[in-house]
Amino acid sequence: MSYFPEVAERVPFEGKASKNPLAFRHYAAAKVVGGKSMAEHLRFAVCYWHTFKGTGADPFGVGTMIRPWESAEDPMRRARDTMDAAFEFMGKLGVDYWCFHDRDIAPEGTDFATSTANLQTMVEYAAEKQASTGIQLLWGTANLFSHPRYQSGAATNPDPQVFAYAAAQVKRALEATQELGGLGYTFWGGREGYDTMLNTDMKREREQLAKFLFIAVEHAKKIGFKGQFYIEPKPKEPTTHQYDSSAESCLNFLREFHLMDYLKLNLETNHATLAGHHMVHEMRVAGDAGVLGSVDANTGDELIGWDTDQFPTNLYLTTQIMMEILKMGGFTTGGLNFDAKVRRQSHEPIDLMYAHIGGMDAFARGLEIAWAILADGRLGDHVRERYADWETEFGRKILEGYKSLDDLEDHVLRHGEPTRKSGRQEFLENLINEFIL
Repeated sequence: MSYFPEVAERVPFEGKASKNPLAFRHYAAAKVVGGKSMAEHLRFAVCYWHTFKGTGADPFGVGTMIRPWESAEDPMRRARDTMDAAFEFMGKLGVDYWCFHDRDIAPEGTDFATSTANLQTMVEYAAEKQASTGIQLLWGTANLFSHPRYQSGAATNPDPQVFAYAAAQVKRALEATQELGGLGYTFWGGREGYDTMLNTDMKREREQLAKFLFIAVEHAKKIGFKGQFYIEPKPKEPTTHQYDSSAESCLNFLREFHLMDYLKLNLETNHATLAGHHMVHEMRVAGDAGVLGSVDANTGDELIGWDTDQFPTNLYLTTQIMMEILKMGGFTTGGLNFDAKVRRQSHEPIDLMYAHIGGMDAFARGLEIAWAILADGRLGDHVRERYADWETEFGRKILEGYKSLDDLEDHVLRHGEPTRKSGRQEFLENLINEFIL
């Protein structure tokens, strides 16, 4: 059975003039940009949860999605059908990677042993699919937020029995990731936070979360897992506050608990928006600290106060993201994972194909624009010139600790009022527009 019969074999590249909605206009996997192919630069991944398990439900209505792979009565039959649909979709789309939660690919059983057996069955099935298609696992993770047992968090739960259950679930999800050759493993603290301070011991909960991560690191060493661990910032929703609320808060947490050597950041545009930041801010923070690991490629609606997880089509956004990735030398273990969902009214399976094609084209064009801007050099030249005085003897001595407050006061008395320099914001915005428009 074909779940996406509209695409015979693979979505083709037809170029900018194409009017075919099931063809790429900008993404040509083998096209070389700056010495690497687009596929190597972008490392696209499809997420399992929104794409194949999303129902379209929102706080005001039930699901709307038509998903023929969810029609079987038997849960394990549905799981196999869903995986068939997933690998058909990814193969026809031409992506190289995928990402999953444990409970996405395998249904939860009546007890932990049954859930574990279900997961192992589906991991073996996924291994067959990977072998036949060449698609790799970018990263795996565990769903530690949906079940009622996690209503008060997982690692940060006030009950150590829940902590233990979550740890056991991560153990199995990590082992499944290793068995499938996963390049990384992500921790997303969906409920690792608080709803009210009235019932919360925040110091204790943060220490619990750090201990949880250390236990996972130790198990990775034990089983020989060489993949990269990621932590994914998000400020709120569903909790009032999450402890991994932004890139800066995550860096503070990792440094405080001596975890910097073990985890990098998996950043998401919509989470940056909820934190009151632009994605380029979050990426620059992580990149400057050397912990920018992977990206969940989506966007949010700035007029809506929740995590809408829309597909990214804004060239300014994709250009900014690709500029930061190029500046750090490109991805190593990470990639661009489409943690995005079609709109509630886009309920047919083919809408998934349209959405991913649009996102991939937007990032391909963003890559080309970002490379051209960096190769042009004017933007970088302006930034270097703006800070050039810090490279003089006077500037270097301040930073090297040779200037006291007395010395700096004496300097001001001798040299007087500083000369102001324009930041040239509008000039630089026009410069970017040269490449985009």
